[in-house]
Amino acid sequence: MTDGARPATRSGRTPREVATHCPYCALQCGMTLRQDEAGVSVLPRQFPTNRGGLCQKGWTSAELLDHPDRLTTPLVRDPASGELRPATWDAALDRVATGVRAIQDSSGRDAVAVFGGGGLTNEKAYALGKFARVALRTRNIDYNGRFCMSSAAAAGMRAFGIDRGLPFPLSDLGQTDTLLLVGANPAETMPPLVRWLTEQRQGGGKLIVVDPRVTATARQADLHLQPLPGTDLAVANALLHIALTEGWVDQAYVAERTTGFEAVRRSVAAWWPARAEQLSGVPVADLEATARALGTGGRVIILTARGAEQHAKGVDTVTAYVNLALALGLPGRPGSGYGCLTGQGNGQGGREHGQKADQLPGYRRIDDPAAREHVAGVWGVPADELPGPGVPAYRLLDSLGTADGPRALLVFGSNPVVSAPRAARIEGRLRDLDLLVVADLLLSETAALADVVLPTAQWAEEDGTMTNLEGRVLRRRALRPPPPDVRTDLAILADLAGRLGDPETAATRFPTDPAIVFGELRRASAGGIADYAGITWDRIDAADGVHWPCPSADGPDTPRLFADRFATPDGRARFHPVDHRPAAEEVCATYPLHFTTGRVLAQYQSGTQTRRVPALRRAAPEAFVELHPDLAARLGIENGDPVRVTSRRGELRAPARLSPGIRPDTVFAPFHWPGAGRANSVTNDAVDPISGMPEFKICAVRVEKA
Repeated sequence: MTDGARPATRSGRTPREVATHCPYCALQCGMTLRQDEAGVSVLPRQFPTNRGGLCQKGWTSAELLDHPDRLTTPLVRDPASGELRPATWDAALDRVATGVRAIQDSSGRDAVAVFGGGGLTNEKAYALGKFARVALRTRNIDYNGRFCMSSAAAAGMRAFGIDRGLPFPLSDLGQTDTLLLVGANPAETMPPLVRWLTEQRQGGGKLIVVDPRVTATARQADLHLQPLPGTDLAVANALLHIALTEGWVDQAYVAERTTGFEAVRRSVAAWWPARAEQLSGVPVADLEATARALGTGGRVIILTARGAEQHAKGVDTVTAYVNLALALGLPGRPGSGYGCLTGQGNGQGGREHGQKADQLPGYRRIDDPAAREHVAGVWGVPADELPGPGVPAYRLLDSLGTADGPRALLVFGSNPVVSAPRAARIEGRLRDLDLLVVADLLLSETAALADVVLPTAQWAEEDGTMTNLEGRVLRRRALRPPPPDVRTDLAILADLAGRLGDPETAATRFPTDPAIVFGELRRASAGGIADYAGITWDRIDAADGVHWPCPSADGPDTPRLFADRFATPDGRARFHPVDHRPAAEEVCATYPLHFTTGRVLAQYQSGTQTRRVPALRRAAPEAFVELHPDLAARLGIENGDPVRVTSRRGELRAPARLSPGIRPDTVFAPFHWPGAGRANSVTNDAVDPISGMPEFKICAVRVEKA
């Protein structure tokens, strides 16, 4: 029987309940699922992150379990008609295995690629990385978290030697005196977190928001800085410049706990506030007020999110805010520090255990000989048989179907037709493949292009673990089994591995029980940066989750990092001088406006799930383009008029929504919709040279009435 659940029942018997977590964002709010005669309902549950609260996405999440659009049988494309038709599992998996073998025999092992997702459980993310490297022996694997957390992850690694979204408990947000949110809109992206912001302000704290739009979060702020998209790095350097000038730098902390500060001191000397104002549009007075609040505010937290990170200079931008936090002596102090608001449900765990092109489980580097030996030993394969590092997500997707790129792609838990930058180009690349296989619970826009579609279990139908934005490993518990002809991702990977190799070896190497997989993950991660060795399901069940690193089952976990040292060889944090540079694409006479993207309250990511929930569809029924009324008047556009936004890469069409809360030189569109309203048809595919993050948050466009 599943832990925490009552016995399964039929009509008229005792209802079944299970304690689990929301399937959406990285807050991973606690909830209780209840199944009775009326179906499955969501009940509140006290948990540290959400304290009983849920957003409307969480409250309606169970509606997808029995949705009429749900995939309940494999689909295989009929060569004659070109249509997807129902098939048996044997026929579908044989088609996949035969296609994979033929492509690898003719074009090499790297001709088959794997693309994962930040919503997969730790067990599935781990198994997917292992499947790519052991069963397929391909270097070509990456995942959609590359589009979410990669810039902050790279900045954290080079400054602190470790990448964990929040290196302190979420409750610190409610206790800090000054909170700076840069490019974050949690009031719409993770609403239950706002109660911590409310607690912070009720305690006399100050909230400062940096965002080019007056968002629902910015409206709650004591001070709102509204920079031009792409100038956050200049703002950060100016804030540090002011802190140095005013004597607010914690010199003792810098001397005792960091290295490299002198180079940063010299680099920010040129970022006087007037220069930053000229670039960003943020008034000098607001920069000075922000720096004063940070430098004299007592307990101070700086948080970044996608608005600052989804740029071709995202790593340097985050680094600039990390430099500011280190100079003020924040990391490691209770109620203070630098952190990043992770986006996807398992955006943290999903990048720790092998989905990224350059990583092995435990956040080990795949080009590290010692790491290869350790993981290969756990997997029972020679280390020299493991492939080397692959390429980041966008480069991988953009190479599909080309002369030197993969000819086949297996997709688990992602919808790049909507979510990738320059999406029309990526859609074309997917169409050029010889074999596209998609495992999903609904027929997403990507699945609709596939040669084989494999129906997978939903979040309430399988056990496993997730790792939330605090590095807290949680238990996801099954309420019920999946429908009769639906399989888990672990079962799919095991069956495919058997068909591609020796079935008996594959059965041992690719277990389908998530508890067994987690046990292996613990061994593979042992000694790594993200060490799960001391975490067990029983230990998670006995508490409200366990924070990694946790190397020993008998030792403590680590809810708060950096109290005594950083995860670098000498224990010191690293400063890195970074300088502002323009966006990869600047405005011009033909494309005179800045374009940026984001999310809305009622939708999530590519919208595959939330667009099918009636209440969420009513709340946010279609795409829109937000414009300032002055810009709209200049273009002859009224509220609700259909408009066309055009960039050098493509266009989107959607109704205009006029708002004085956006800059007159900037237009905004949410990215949850496909078709004519697909915002990522417009976005720039320039990428950060370190993280591979595409420049989602700024490009040059023109706008006209359609």
